[in-house]
Formats: sequence, C-alpha cells, structure tokens
Amino acid sequence: MEIEEIKTIVRLMSEHDLTEFKIEAEAYNLCIRRGSGAPPAQVVMAAPAAMPLAAPAAAPAAAASVPAPAAPAEPAVPVTTIDSPLVGTFYRAASPEAQPFVKVGDKVTEETIVGIIEAMKVMNEIKAEKSGVVKEVLVENGQPVEYGQALFVIE
Repeated sequence: MEIEEIKTIVRLMSEHDLTEFKIEAEAYNLCIRRGSGAPPAQVVMAAPAAMPLAAPAAAPAAAASVPAPAAPAEPAVPVTTIDSPLVGTFYRAASPEAQPFVKVGDKVTEETIVGIIEAMKVMNEIKAEKSGVVKEVLVENGQPVEYGQALFVIE
C-alpha cells in the first residue's frame, strides 16, 4: 500500500467522521482509529522471506566480536524500556515552549503520557504502559522513530 493511499483513507475518514478503518490483504494489515480514547494508527507489513534470515545471521557475528560484560557487583534491578508503538516523529513536550512530559528521575505509571509521536499529521499521545522510574531518555526531541524502538529506560 502506498503512502498516498493511506493519506486518502485518513482524509476520507475525517470528511465522513469515521472512527475506525480496517483492511487486510496478503502483504499487509492496516487498521486506523481516530479519537482520543483510541490506540494510535498501525500498519503491519508482511516482510519478504529473505529479510528474517539476514537479521539473525548478523546478530551472532556481532555478539561473537563483543566480549561478555563482567557480572555486576550489585543485585540486578529489572530494567525495561518504553518502546515506540508506531513510526513517526517523537516529541518530548506538547509544544516547543512546554516542559517535557517526563524527565530522568520521574516516576511513571501505565497511564503517564511520556511523549507524542506525529504520524501522517496526527499527534498520538504515547503512554508509558509500565510503572517505574525514568532512568534514561534514548531519543531527542523531533527525532524520527521506528516501530518498537526504545524511547526511555525505566526500572
């Protein structure tokens, strides 16, 4: 599916006040939802068979060249990440003049808004979906992000 087709679907949804659009095909599944309570729009594309084979082959080579880190002296604290639910441009605040939604050291809950991702001119609020304390911000304001990319480290 081409981006122009998706833009046309979004425009038609706005014009006709539709809140959800789904289409399933052999190569992709597309689900677009509008409204404040709906999850962000998602596009799932089927990958060619050759792509999954290439990624695992590169991982062992990289792992073999990096020595194993020494065991930490302290007990390990579970560290997790808040990941991007979609592709787009990440913003840490609601506007350029506003304070960031979260900073290092802030406590977050599942419902805490940690940022915004702009995708196809739609601003999607990103919730933590996990509880913890923000230990590190991994992306800069205005940076493009990919689906599944780690945005924050929390523990």
